[in-house]
Amino acid sequence: MTKSILLVDDSELIRLATRHFLESQPGFKVCGEAVDGIDALEKASHLNPDLVILDIAMPRINGLQTARELRARMYRMPFILFTGYADAVQPEDAVAAGISAVISKSNPAALQSQVKSLLAAG
Repeated sequence: MTKSILLVDDSELIRLATRHFLESQPGFKVCGEAVDGIDALEKASHLNPDLVILDIAMPRINGLQTARELRARMYRMPFILFTGYADAVQPEDAVAAGISAVISKSNPAALQSQVKSLLAAG
């Protein structure tokens, strides 16, 4: 069964590369892309993804705030923070926002592993 993923990153290049990488794996489909947290909130409401991959540094609403807002709206899908600033994210902040994993953009193998793990559990 194919699982759907919403990608949220303000970089079109990162979204494109991440989409290509994920869709090269069996069972993953990117159902949508959002350019920031506001866009993600709107798209999550009608796409109902199985997983959301968020960047942290975005205009308007960052990834942690977006995850908090989606949780407040009762969304229960897992969230991965896929960021170039993984070392700067405090674990307690990620947990408080409902983030399942924080992964560096320099480690796509870890992203693949976490996506498989989280979607298998769901």
